[in-house]
Amino acid sequence: MALIAVFSLAFGTVYLLRSWQQGRQGDLGGGGAEQRMQETATLAEKGILARSEVPGLSALNDELTQLVRQVRPSVVSIDRDLLSAGVGINPLTRKRLSDASRLPHLGSGVIVSTEGHVLTNHHVIAGTERLRVIMSDGRSLPARLIASDPLHDIAVIRLQPEKAESFQPLKFADSDRVEVGQLAIVVGNPFGLGESVTVGYISARDRSYSDQDRDMFQTDAAINPGNSGGPMLNHLGEIIGINAAIITRDVNNPSFQGIGLSIPSNDARRSFEHILEKGRPVYGYLGLQLAPLNDYSRSVLSYSGEGVVVLDVFPGSPADAAGIRPMDIISSYAGEGVVSPNGLITKIRGTNVGSQVSIALQQGSRVKVVQAEVHEEASAATAGESGLEGQLSLQNRMKDAVLPRIGLEVEALPAYLYQEGRIGLRVVGVVPDSLAETLGIPPGCIVTHLDGSPLRNAQDFYLRMLARAPRGDTVIQVLQGQERREVTFPQVVVD
Repeated sequence: MALIAVFSLAFGTVYLLRSWQQGRQGDLGGGGAEQRMQETATLAEKGILARSEVPGLSALNDELTQLVRQVRPSVVSIDRDLLSAGVGINPLTRKRLSDASRLPHLGSGVIVSTEGHVLTNHHVIAGTERLRVIMSDGRSLPARLIASDPLHDIAVIRLQPEKAESFQPLKFADSDRVEVGQLAIVVGNPFGLGESVTVGYISARDRSYSDQDRDMFQTDAAINPGNSGGPMLNHLGEIIGINAAIITRDVNNPSFQGIGLSIPSNDARRSFEHILEKGRPVYGYLGLQLAPLNDYSRSVLSYSGEGVVVLDVFPGSPADAAGIRPMDIISSYAGEGVVSPNGLITKIRGTNVGSQVSIALQQGSRVKVVQAEVHEEASAATAGESGLEGQLSLQNRMKDAVLPRIGLEVEALPAYLYQEGRIGLRVVGVVPDSLAETLGIPPGCIVTHLDGSPLRNAQDFYLRMLARAPRGDTVIQVLQGQERREVTFPQVVVD
């Protein structure tokens, strides 16, 4: 009887609770059709503020939409077919080179001439077998590579429509006048989604994301994979930068973190003009091998200021002619202070060939200012016969004469080494009886510099070795474990 009483009480409680819940659902409109009642709603007929009350914001909104409408025809998406295993051909093995930092298959670009020249990043088109450009009106046009500038990460391609056509270019602004805090408008093709616009500000100038890269603009306007090569514009719709990179902690899944980097327009324009004029990038050269100042060198040289130490001066180079000597300290270049070897090399390479520059030196206890004429770096002239095709053609012609004698096969570092902060190229093979084997360079070590300049990729190493080895000794820096050493390759005589 007690169990029956308890069961009856529980059953009755559950029944009453469910009946009450169904009644509540009916009150909330969740019951049957016979329980629903017609609802009425009065919507707002005007906004919180009228346009006349916010004239500045209203004008900004109208002007931004007008600006975007005007620049859209000049911004394009770039579709590319990649080599299946990487970018370029290894001149020793004829195998395709790998690249640990490849981006998705889509990028962006900006039209900069009425003839249809498009400016984009080198890394957007590197390793392509076919290029097609998608216009803002949806048309897909073929394009051909004119040439690229790997050092500055700039490439020039040209649209090839079936019929002659005049395109709408955007104007280059003077990036030297760009100031922190000014408006930055980014247009591009993030993640292959199509044309997108993001707006932010210039967060900083003179930024770089590694010690191998030149100074860039930093912006908080959203830049994602696929935005690379697209323009960053000012409030007049002029190009102030070419979007190139983002800073993110996750290299396997890069995405917007509020820190995007763009190549200043003056640097991009300089590369563009050199490529159109000579068919290749042009880098300045003085013939210096440099090292950073440290506590030991400051003590030995009795110097406490900023600058870099000259380790060596190549005979017959512009630096040699100007009177720069080993163990001099360079404290300023063209009126600007010098704080690192890479920073100075970047400035030299960006100086117009033929320019006279003033260089402040500390020679012992004496301060001296010399004038040096900047020449063209030989590797740039050698590399630029006709863009990427010319580079590969040159490697094919020289591979039997120089590279097997050197005997080094290199490739880009894997992603986990980049995460550890390593730079350079990994040695993946050493040719038997070659100079590399004789000099004791083992597979697995990392080559970081060639003649004092950092190495960006395998193509850069092979081209610079081809240009320098037949002319004289070539010095590379090798990192093996925690040990760093310099290895000097003797001149390779070419018959």
